[in-house]
Amino acid sequence: MGRHTLEGNPPIAVSLRRSARAKRLSLRVSRLDGRVTLTMPHRTPDREGIAFLRVQEPWLRGHLAQLAPVMKVSVGGTLLVRGQQLPILHADVRRLRISETAVEVPIGAKAIGSMIPARLKVMARDALAEASDRYAAQLGHTYSRLSIRDTRSRWGSCSSAGVLMYSWRLIMAPPEVLGYVAAHEVAHLQEMNHAPEFWAVVGRLCPDYETHRNWLRENGDQLHRVSFDD
Repeated sequence: MGRHTLEGNPPIAVSLRRSARAKRLSLRVSRLDGRVTLTMPHRTPDREGIAFLRVQEPWLRGHLAQLAPVMKVSVGGTLLVRGQQLPILHADVRRLRISETAVEVPIGAKAIGSMIPARLKVMARDALAEASDRYAAQLGHTYSRLSIRDTRSRWGSCSSAGVLMYSWRLIMAPPEVLGYVAAHEVAHLQEMNHAPEFWAVVGRLCPDYETHRNWLRENGDQLHRVSFDD
């Protein structure tokens, strides 16, 4: 995959991707992080793709301008945790603490961009393991392993071997939304598809799943646009 930068204010980095399946040039802007990808048919020369980019530049800049800004985590700002915006404060604590009302950072601490996600990952694993255990017990199934990652394309998955994988950023969503994703993936232990029978299982585990599914569709990109870079 190559790269090209559209000069301007600001410059736009574009990933150039060739695909044997592509029949035409197409542009994609990720709602999650604003990444721009130009997909080209396999034999299309770069110059043709770049010319297409220049023609589409007004549309591209307009689309990027509509995206929610990246939220950089810092002391004095806020952090979404369990669906609530919590203030990030310096406090007289020995190690970072996330309570129901605030994110408390030790005075003089540096590199909070690594401290905060480390704590969120622990919280996410605990919450998702508890929900997964509860739902699996209701179905009379067991899973083989649970892993936490920072995935971009999906909130969770269940392999044929019973391995559950979740995005740790779910801990930033309301608890009911996190619970829905756990119910969704655990339901795959019984139905490895998305047929009506699968959704019937999800409905038994999480009766209001459609509400929580819609929350993710409408707000999920906000979770990915939180930046922990120092």
